[in-house]
Amino acid sequence: MEVTREILDLEDVKLLVDSFYDKVREDDKLAPVFEERIQGNWRPHLQKMYKFWQTVLLGEHTYFGSPFPHHAMLPVDHSHFATWLELFNQTIEELFSGEKAEEARWRALKMAELFEHKITYLRGTKET
Repeated sequence: MEVTREILDLEDVKLLVDSFYDKVREDDKLAPVFEERIQGNWRPHLQKMYKFWQTVLLGEHTYFGSPFPHHAMLPVDHSHFATWLELFNQTIEELFSGEKAEEARWRALKMAELFEHKITYLRGTKET
């Protein structure tokens, strides 16, 4: 069994982000959505995600902006958010433990819930 570690610094954040998005790129449901938007140019997205999670988990304010507008018009539904969250939690479980790992899980859950709710509201459709 592989030993997990705590999320302590930017290198840990990069490991989390890179490992998670490796899963996303292989996922039948999520890969097409991301590829449509990113079109093979993953580096800028990953750099932005490093900064986002560095800010959220480590309190090192390197991310500025609002993440929701980039997601508002994506062709996603509840199943996409459930899959995203499942892959994120798998990544945390495989690699990390401790307080920051649990915080990452909680923040990912809240972000998924909020984004799903806002997208549903913007579409004027009933939540599923």
